[in-house]
Amino acid sequence: MELLIFKLILVLALFLLSLTVAAYSTWAERKVAAFMQDRIGPNRSGPWGLLQPLADGGKFFFKEDFTPANAEKFLFIMGPSIVMFLSLLTGAVIPWGRALEIGGKVFDLQVVSIDVGVLYIMGLASVSVYGMMLGGWASNNKYSLLGAIRASSQMISYELAMGLSLLSIIMMSGSLDLKHIVEQQGEGKIWGILPEISGLNWNIFYQPFAFVIFFVAVLAECNRHPFDLPECESELVTGYSTEYSSMKLGLYLFGEYVNMFISNALLVCLFFGGYNYPGIEWVAENWGENISSVLSVFSFLAKTFLGIFIFMWIRWTIPRFRYDQLMHLGWKKLIPFALINLMVTGAVMLLCL
Repeated sequence: MELLIFKLILVLALFLLSLTVAAYSTWAERKVAAFMQDRIGPNRSGPWGLLQPLADGGKFFFKEDFTPANAEKFLFIMGPSIVMFLSLLTGAVIPWGRALEIGGKVFDLQVVSIDVGVLYIMGLASVSVYGMMLGGWASNNKYSLLGAIRASSQMISYELAMGLSLLSIIMMSGSLDLKHIVEQQGEGKIWGILPEISGLNWNIFYQPFAFVIFFVAVLAECNRHPFDLPECESELVTGYSTEYSSMKLGLYLFGEYVNMFISNALLVCLFFGGYNYPGIEWVAENWGENISSVLSVFSFLAKTFLGIFIFMWIRWTIPRFRYDQLMHLGWKKLIPFALINLMVTGAVMLLCL
């Protein structure tokens, strides 16, 4: 019973965290853009504009909910609902911190631990593109349809490279369980030769090329610059979401920001040690397991928020790719490099074993 109550609290906390991060990512995006363009950014709603996300949310709720006359109404509503629903589901298998000990019982800071956590996230990420395709097709608008077609073509191009880059991590860890992958990065010496520092044996030191490939693919997964072609404003108005208004448009926008949050959390799990931080075992031995667990949560979120900042930095630094350039990058660059990295990883593992 205690475990069930703890899991329900964890689910609610994760739900609120995802929505809060998504809301304040819109504020942070404007502030980062303003900083890079020598402007101030939102500063009217509350101190430093911190109430701007609440103002935006209220505006979405009170805007007219318009549905085109010739749209497929059921699918028109299902599109943004699928995107938002699947975005929130992906965080269930992320290990957000070390286990807490409460009343002599140990509780994992993970909603559900499954042996195929990596496949679970990849599967949901693949299915979420159907929300964009349904929304674009059901809108009965040529710009929306073009955006939907771009989203589906883009998915095929980058997900092959993303999967191949993931295989190198899976080969090294011998598991598809995210918790196992994270725990493995908290043990041993870097490259087996440097002085051992608990919590610092991260996969980024062993798979830098896989990280670059995966990072580029994640940018395309989240429809972020320079790969935001499904909603390219200069060509397609706003792409698949052109005909949407009110909270249906809000669900698309929030879904994208939740995706960005979870994608960076996955990057942290796979390449940056997850909740591990330098000296995590020393903290556990000297300050207690629970203090170590709380600090591990802050460590995980700090790495994730840094990744979100880098996503925003890229948006306001790099110009958008042309569509043919994206296809060329996906099929002729990322996939061959991912295959080469996979073969090198296998050869090194074979020689070392």
